[in-house]
Amino acid sequence: MITKEYFDFFAELEQNNNKEWFDANRKRYEKHVKVAFKNLVEQIITEVAFVDDSIASLEAKDAIFRINRDIRFSNDKTPYKTQMSAIIAPLGKKDKTSPGLYFEIDKSGINVYGGTYMPDKDQLLNLRNKIAEDMDGFHEALANRDFVAHYGGFAEAEKHKRLPKELQHAAEEEPLIYNKGFYFISREEIDFDEPRIVDIVMIKYLAAKPVSDWLRNAIG
Repeated sequence: MITKEYFDFFAELEQNNNKEWFDANRKRYEKHVKVAFKNLVEQIITEVAFVDDSIASLEAKDAIFRINRDIRFSNDKTPYKTQMSAIIAPLGKKDKTSPGLYFEIDKSGINVYGGTYMPDKDQLLNLRNKIAEDMDGFHEALANRDFVAHYGGFAEAEKHKRLPKELQHAAEEEPLIYNKGFYFISREEIDFDEPRIVDIVMIKYLAAKPVSDWLRNAIG
């Protein structure tokens, strides 16, 4: 699966992020990055499916993001991402709002994300109303020992300056209601010959599950 060649490729890509270098190293990419990451994602899908059968039919190709960057509206015109990434959710890449498992592996480690990054208007309203109605349950999920150990809490997110009048009192008690997104991040540095990548991802996935489940039920 993931070997030293994977990490070496991205370390070099960071210094040579251009089409000429990538084309010259395409065989390395295909063998040590693309195929290796696909195999890893397939194994993680299998492991997650034991816990969440809603992703049992998900295929790796539908979960893995392209290495090419979308540079149309970016000042950064480098053409390639410096990591591989995938989202393990019922609809894979098409499902970016339901709480699931998103992870990326770069030249030296793994970032694991959870929660909901860009809920739509109705999902966000449902989530805010649920926090106001079940604040004790929300706080209990956030206080889970494993979640706190791996994630600490929610990442800093954009906030609305105003809320509907009926939510303002609850927001005084729980300011997170102002958030536009509810997501969390955990970073793990790994050695080049790390044999436990699947274990690391799954440990972090399970640590986030109480919060993810609460958010999923709240969104509806």
